[in-house]
Amino acid sequence: MNIEDYAVIGDTHSVALVGRNGSIDWLCLPRFDSGACFAALLGEPDHGRFALHPAAEARIERRYQGESLVLETVFHTHEGSVRLVDAMPVRGTHPNVVRIVEGVSGAVEMRLELVIRFDYGSVVPWVRKLDGRLLAIGGPDALVLSTPVETRGAGMTTVATFTVRAGDRVPFVLTWHPSHEPSPRSVEAPRAIDETKSWWRAWVARHRPPSLYRGPVTRSLLTLKALTYAPTGGIVAAGTTSLPETIGGRRNWDYRYCWLRDATFTLYALMHAGYTEEAKAWRDWLLRAVAGDPSKLQTVYGPAGERRLEELPLEWLPGYEGSRPVRVGNRASRQLQLDVYGEVLDALHQSRRMGLRSDRTAWAVQRAIGDWLESRWQEPDHGLWEVRNPRLQFVHSKVMAWVGLDRLVKAVEQQGLDGPVDRWRRVRAEIHEQICRHGFDASLGSFTQSYGSKVLDASLLLMPVLGFLPPEDPRIRGTITAIERNLVRDGFVLRYTTSDDENVDGIRGREGAFIACSFWLVDALALTGRRDEARTMFERALSVANDVGLLSEEYDLERRRLVGNFPQAFSHVAVINSARSLSHHAEGAAPHRSTT
Repeated sequence: MNIEDYAVIGDTHSVALVGRNGSIDWLCLPRFDSGACFAALLGEPDHGRFALHPAAEARIERRYQGESLVLETVFHTHEGSVRLVDAMPVRGTHPNVVRIVEGVSGAVEMRLELVIRFDYGSVVPWVRKLDGRLLAIGGPDALVLSTPVETRGAGMTTVATFTVRAGDRVPFVLTWHPSHEPSPRSVEAPRAIDETKSWWRAWVARHRPPSLYRGPVTRSLLTLKALTYAPTGGIVAAGTTSLPETIGGRRNWDYRYCWLRDATFTLYALMHAGYTEEAKAWRDWLLRAVAGDPSKLQTVYGPAGERRLEELPLEWLPGYEGSRPVRVGNRASRQLQLDVYGEVLDALHQSRRMGLRSDRTAWAVQRAIGDWLESRWQEPDHGLWEVRNPRLQFVHSKVMAWVGLDRLVKAVEQQGLDGPVDRWRRVRAEIHEQICRHGFDASLGSFTQSYGSKVLDASLLLMPVLGFLPPEDPRIRGTITAIERNLVRDGFVLRYTTSDDENVDGIRGREGAFIACSFWLVDALALTGRRDEARTMFERALSVANDVGLLSEEYDLERRRLVGNFPQAFSHVAVINSARSLSHHAEGAAPHRSTT
């Protein structure tokens, strides 16, 4: 199936991907970054899935039930129609997947295929019946299936055939628990569905919607909440690993972790929408994650702030549509990326500016990070795109170093905090002068990706958003024009130019358009007064969301398909912030951040 054929359900600890065909092809338990028990998404059905569908061909419709994360899929066959309702109840003691097959009309023969394969498809469990339920155990993991349907084993899988008539409701409850513990009682399926729907609706009721694009913004906020690890407040970048940026290519990364560079835009998305508690939890996660020696600051952490994210290939998985290798962990956690230092300093500054209380610890952390940044900002780094080539003097990295020093200065000037503000002002001015001297190419009339380069980069669109130069500055307008001319394809923005030869990022092969970059151009156009063009671009980027409103990381312009990990938090954060900027110009993230 195409990536856009999946919807997501989740319990604020993990998510499952449910295909249009009724098959759950991806689920990691008990956390986002745990080993998958269903990994057919990255291989074959034998790598694990939970399929419920009619035996005959069907016409399929699906939607979320209202403003919730309860998914409804309706199958229309010649014999009748059935409705499949899927949800993951918000986590109690144990994670559950609840599925109910409801008869709508006629009598429809249904099929169940349950293929449990722990540890990303590598572990075939021991399965037996116990007290009327199916128990599967493999190493530390156990799953229990509770259903009135009579199941049987067939070739290391569990199968069943049953008929659903109008008015019938047939439940399936799958519960995970540690294999050394007794199996818990199964939840009551209809009640669990109703409570889950009510929980999400109550959460949405706290939303302060923008005047435009309420539907897409609400779905994006729901997705962002689904990608939040509730125990800590950490927000993972996506629910999957190794969905390719190019079908059949090697740009396959594990995104089930928390990236520091997403911090500030995420804070804006949550705070402006009215979700102060979630914003505070994210800010507090950030403070805990970065605590300690600033020289050890990482770009990416685990959902609870874990630092060891060793990257490993899973050789037994063939990958999504043959896209290999499949990776778990992320080596980028060990790279030097100067932009994240500025991002952390900006996030903590903006959180205070938006009304989140902080203690002296937060300022102490900022000062320690600032001291380190003062001494190291001139070094080359791997940049925000996490290149796997030798380090360069990336312009965006230098801009974010300037942002870090600027926010320290503003904290003293505007918020009355103490620090060596004269020294910070001198360093800030030095960084600004160097960027303007070495990062701007007069022949192009544009800033460039790195010092002395002719390469353009979509991250340059953030310069006016970050307040580095005012939107009306001719260098900013020239940069926007150059990016429109060279990096925009069919209404979408590429990160930078890629080819089948090795690129600046060290990986051969092309990639799709990075969806968040298109929204960066929306913000830049709006800031420079081109609001009609900004709205057109916003709606073009939004148009590639799938039928239930979800976006991945990138969009393949040749195949007209979503690519990259899914659903992607950064894409949805960009939807939220750009929609608010277009709805209430003075309240949007871009205008607010640019005038910090």
